[in-house]
Amino acid sequence: MKTRKGLSGGQYTPLTTEDIDKIHLTSLRVFDEIGVQVNYPEALDAFAAAGADIDQKTNIVRLKPHLVEKLLATAPSKVTLHGRQEEGEHDLEIGGNKVYMGTGGTALNVQDPGSQEARRSELRDVMNMARMVENLDNIHFYMLNVYPGDLPVEDIDVNRFGAALNRTRKHVMGGVYTVEGVRQVIRMAAKIAGSAEKLKEKPFISMVACPISPFKLDKSYGELAVEAARNSIPVVVPAEPLCGATAPITLAGNMVIQNVDTLAGIIMTQLAKPGCPAFYGCISSITDLRDMKYLAGAVEMGLMNAGAAQMAQFYTLPFYATAGMSDSKCIDAQAGYESAITSTMVALAGANFIHDAAGFIEFCMTASFDKLVVDNEIIGMIMRAVEGIEVNDTTLALEEIRKVGPGGHFVSSRHTRKYMRSEQYAPQLSDRNTREQWAAQGSRDTGERATARVKEILEAKAENVLEEEMRAWIKEQIPAIRPFIME
Repeated sequence: MKTRKGLSGGQYTPLTTEDIDKIHLTSLRVFDEIGVQVNYPEALDAFAAAGADIDQKTNIVRLKPHLVEKLLATAPSKVTLHGRQEEGEHDLEIGGNKVYMGTGGTALNVQDPGSQEARRSELRDVMNMARMVENLDNIHFYMLNVYPGDLPVEDIDVNRFGAALNRTRKHVMGGVYTVEGVRQVIRMAAKIAGSAEKLKEKPFISMVACPISPFKLDKSYGELAVEAARNSIPVVVPAEPLCGATAPITLAGNMVIQNVDTLAGIIMTQLAKPGCPAFYGCISSITDLRDMKYLAGAVEMGLMNAGAAQMAQFYTLPFYATAGMSDSKCIDAQAGYESAITSTMVALAGANFIHDAAGFIEFCMTASFDKLVVDNEIIGMIMRAVEGIEVNDTTLALEEIRKVGPGGHFVSSRHTRKYMRSEQYAPQLSDRNTREQWAAQGSRDTGERATARVKEILEAKAENVLEEEMRAWIKEQIPAIRPFIME
């Protein structure tokens, strides 16, 4: 089967060039006239040293337009997120309009295979989700997607990353919670890489630290982002303004908020270490105006993230986007159409690293094993759409058409045999049998077929990605590690 990834999007553009300019200029006015509150003293000092205007009573930082553009200029336009195979099979070149899609985080609940119920997630689920990602070809990376509620917060970071790194060769990104946790994760990853320098050269981990929307860089997440940046670990500082709650009800107003929020985060990382790999990030969505709860499957989320892809391309920054979630509580039609609609919009807009695109239901609160399989199929179809139609002398097939002539067929054509496996997406989950064939195989619906695939993966013997010597070192040198994730 052909795996499609890193293809060029950009076919869908909800914003005009004039729209992009207006959002950019309005954002510069916000930086200059309203400002951003910075409650991390070290970052506040760095902004002051760079020439920003600081209100010492409120910690409001104001930046002139030229200063914003100067500080953003040091951020790299492309970042390669590496996997752990010598031939680079799982490497992701993030930037421009190249598209990759994968899981997201961080859900508090898990839905077991074949169930419609949700339970609290545990560390074992992090490991099993990694096994799923390793075996689902259309999921391009593993963003740590569940929070292990059976661990104290100080042990979360190193155990989540450790569980993932021992079960998948694909790139691992995760939100982080403590500075010491970040340090221990980097120490462990450097040992796996061979040295700290080798990890910087080919980072197979990356991290996420979120600001508070609107316009607030707090101490906790500021420290986390800066710690990652100083160690040259790729870092995302994504914004999550919600229409009608933490942002104006209008999508354009929301985009101004999220643009300023994430640019402020990128600037903070560049002040910590100029040139460190940092992503423009968007998690924008809307609220349910009946009770103000967050909505994950709204078409407006797709619109704003597609527009944010255009903004990231305008600034020539690598882009971390959001799409593919559903507000449904189970694997039903709603879960399918909500995920497919937003993922298609954002992928066709050329978003780079599309997280949350696999496995999420129930307002992003629950990660479903079955939905990982369903979304693997959706992503495969979407990437075929991103690939588009290749038009050249060979694909136009004039000579084949000439050979066949009027009233003929192409079933036995050499041209058909050559392109039959690459031109069309080959479904792994969808049923294309006749009704009689479908009935003979048990009349299983999509959810049942997905459950069967999950069980096939998880009932197989678990494979350690890390060598025995490395696992022994981690268990001995990282006291917080739970031994079972290395066995």
